[in-house]
This record gives sequence, structure tokens and C-alpha cells, in this order.
Amino acid sequence: MGGLLRPFFDGSYAPHGYCLLWEPALIRTHVIADGLIAAAYFSIPLALLTLMRKREDIRYGWMIVLFATFILACGATHVMSIWTLWHGNYGVEAVVKVITAIASVATAIMLWPLIPKAVALPSTASLAAANTELADAIASRDAAISEMRAQMQQREHAERALLQAQKLEALGQLTGGIAHDFNNLLQAITGNLELIDIQPENSSGIVRWSRNARQAVERGKKLTGQLLAFSRVQKLETASFGVARMLEEARDLFGKSVGPQIKVDMEMPDEDLGVVADRGQLELALLNLTINARDAMPDGGTISIRTSAVSGTAHPDLVPGDYVMIAVSDDGVGMSREVAARAFEPFFSARLNGGGTGLGLSMVFGVVSQAGGVVEIDSVEGAGTTVRLFLRRALDVTPGHDGPVPDEAEPEAVLTGLNILVIDDDPDVLNTVAATLEARGAATLTATDGRTGLVAAEEDGIDLIVVDFAMPGQDGADVAARLRNAHPGRPVLIMTGFSESAKLDAVIEPGVGLLRKPFSSEELVRAIGELLPAKG
Repeated sequence: MGGLLRPFFDGSYAPHGYCLLWEPALIRTHVIADGLIAAAYFSIPLALLTLMRKREDIRYGWMIVLFATFILACGATHVMSIWTLWHGNYGVEAVVKVITAIASVATAIMLWPLIPKAVALPSTASLAAANTELADAIASRDAAISEMRAQMQQREHAERALLQAQKLEALGQLTGGIAHDFNNLLQAITGNLELIDIQPENSSGIVRWSRNARQAVERGKKLTGQLLAFSRVQKLETASFGVARMLEEARDLFGKSVGPQIKVDMEMPDEDLGVVADRGQLELALLNLTINARDAMPDGGTISIRTSAVSGTAHPDLVPGDYVMIAVSDDGVGMSREVAARAFEPFFSARLNGGGTGLGLSMVFGVVSQAGGVVEIDSVEGAGTTVRLFLRRALDVTPGHDGPVPDEAEPEAVLTGLNILVIDDDPDVLNTVAATLEARGAATLTATDGRTGLVAAEEDGIDLIVVDFAMPGQDGADVAARLRNAHPGRPVLIMTGFSESAKLDAVIEPGVGLLRKPFSSEELVRAIGELLPAKG
């Protein structure tokens, strides 16, 4: 057998050129055609392998390798066609063709199953359409996010507006009782002033009557302070203060809010028991709880307010420590488990008459949470409700004081020899303040508006300016800023009955003091003394 096949490999047979009669034109044509085909076939695998190296993410790479092998084999057959023109090694040519046949058959077999998968691959047009759809989806998402942010801002504005409405609603509960109290206070002031006017020669009586009038003014000051705590827009300012003093001062407020049918049973805690919170907001929170308790008892009943110190694990949501628990209880209709679970949700109201903003308990939750405490509700339908506030305990409260007691009281300022400019658009206030300062030894200059006051402030020898905050035209803040720019070393004291703390906070700086109306002559003198440089 070896002898039979040897001629196919050793070139014993006639070369293929013999069949072409060695015609030069035919030989040349075959060589050129087969050479170009072979060169093209050899370049295609190189191109495919280069593509695979640069794009490693291409799928079915093994198929490309198999196809490249087939193309190389095809190129080799054309090279052998050129070789056999002059050499009769047809066995070698046959081997090359067998290899080419195997590669081609394998490629064909493996290619057909890939056709459906290749057809399923997205086309350029479909990819472009998908990209466009994705871009539209992203744009829609961005628009939805922008709309959601706008809605969140609108909701925040609505919540603030509704919170103010809720405060006003609470004020509405106080209107009757407050008006009655103010009438009594005005009657006391008027009666005592008339006695002074009728009997000016009765010196001992004048002292007693003026003291009675001042006491009535102090009670009125307390009432207005409580009202301003509801109306003002203020930031949360936590501080240490005594719970007993706060409850004692708010006792009348709670009683007038719930009406004569409701009894407020308040058990006073020890005077040294203090909390860390915003006092004004905590008073408002307790007032909301008493009003809610009143609404839960349409036929009357009792509201109990109890306070106690709790140490250790006061509540599962609090870290172990020292806390104060304030509980507000009623014997009203109570709440179902479902209603109690939603009680702290904003805008959710469970009032029997369907009224209210639904922000009362939400406000309580916010005030206590921002102070680092928690709130819990214990309610049973038909058996009443208890709301417990857990607040951090303050350990630096002395009985009778809010917060730490200063080491010693500041001495009263001596105003003798000072030149003070007083600016106020209310002539009664202007004349009273000026007369008070003159009685303490100061010389005064007065102005009834900001423009006139700025002109008067240019005079030499003025040591200090006292200006009202709320004035038409140029208000006290504008006047104070202009005065500080023109005379940086000259102190300014701003008098105000205004309630919006943000505007007032923006005015205060070193050299500018704030005195809230109504104030006593001692408070006025003390505020001026704090602004004056210390006397050596």
C-alpha cells in the first residue's frame, strides 16, 4: 500500500501544468487567480482574530475561530493549486483538501444552530430605538422626581401653614377666657389709677394703688407672653427649666382652654425636677393634649396631669438614663387600636365633630422627638386615654429658677449723666420711656419715627439709642443697622412686642440689645447697663 501511495507524495505524477499544455497565458491566469484568492483567504482570519482581541465581549468567539480555520484551509488549497502546476504532489494536495473539507463541514454543522440565536440578537435599529426609549424613560423619571420635589416643598409649606392654623385654633379656644381676664386686668389698672388721680395727697395709698396696678400689668404680661408663644414662628431652642414652675404658670391657661365643664387635676412635682426642651413649644404641646382630652369628654370629666422621674430603661426607644415622664390622662371616649396607631400622623384627626387640623398630636410628637424624647399613647375605647411624654431630665435646675442660677445678681446700671436718644412712633410709650430714663438721671432726646431718629442721632454726645422695632417706614432693624454703620461704637437697645423670633435674631449682634414689651423700669435700666462698657 505504501508503494502505491508514494507517487502521490513524491511528485512522480505529471504536474497539472502538463494538462494545460504549458500554455503561458493559462498558467499565468491560474497562478494570479489562486494567489489572490489565497492572499485574501489568509488575510480574513487575521482580521477576525484582530477583531476578537479588540472586542473581548463578542459572543460566539469559538465559532469565529472555527470559521477562521476553515478560511485558512481554503487558502491553503489554492496555494496547493499553484504548487501542483509544476509538481505532481497530488497526495499533499488531497490531504490539504481533506483538512479543508473537515473544517468546512464542522463549520457548517456548528453554524446552523447559531442562526436563530444570531437572528435574535438586536439590530442596530432596534438598539437605537431601545436607547431612545431608555432616554425617554430617564427624562420621564427626572420629570417625575422634579414634580415629586415640588410636591414635597408644597406639602412642607402646607404643613407649616396648617401648623399655624392649628395654633390659631388653639387660640380660639382661649378667646373667651382671655378676654374676660384682660377686662379684669384693665379694670384693676383703671380703678387704681383713678384712685391715684382722685386722692393725689394720699401718699401711702398711692404706693399701694400703684403696686396693685403694676401687679395687674404683670399678670397681663404673662397672658400676652402665652399668646405670643402660639403666634410666633420660631426655631426650637432647647434649655433646662423646672417642670413645676412651668406647670404652675400654665395652670390658668389649661383651665381656661378646656372650659368650666372640665376639671384639670394637676399634681405638682418636686421643684428641682427639670427637663431639657423648648419651654414654649412644650407648653403648646401640653395645651394641645388638654384640648384633645376635653374634646374626648363632650359631657365633661377630669383631665389629670402627672409628672414623675424615671431612671434606667424608661422606654424601649430610649437609651437608659434619667428622664422625666409627663402623663396627660382623661376619662373620655378613648380610641380604638387602629385610631391610636395613626394618632401621630399629620392631618389625621379623630375628633368626634370631625373638626381640627389633625396636627395636634403630630406637633406633640415633633416637639418631644426634637428634644430627644418619645411619646406613647395608651387608650381603650370607652375607658379614656393617657398620653405619656418622656423627656431628658435636667440635673442643673434650682427650685424657683429656670436653668442654672447665676452666681450673683448684676448691679443696677447708673444712668446719671448719659445722653440717650429714644425713638418710638407711639407717643405714650415714647414719653413714658423718656420720663423713666430722666427719673434715673439720664438726659433724653426723642424722635417719633426712624427718619427723624437718624437725623437726631447725628448730634454729638449721644451715648446710646433706644428704638422701637415695629415702626412704619423704617423699622427698628433698619434704623439699628444704619446707626451701627454710621456709629460703630454706639450701643442700640431695641424694644419690641413683636413675636417672630427669626427676624429678631437677625438683628441682634454685639452692641445691640433686645428688650421685650411690656417691661418694667428696672428691666429697662438693666438692659441699658448690659450694653454700656464696664466702668473701671
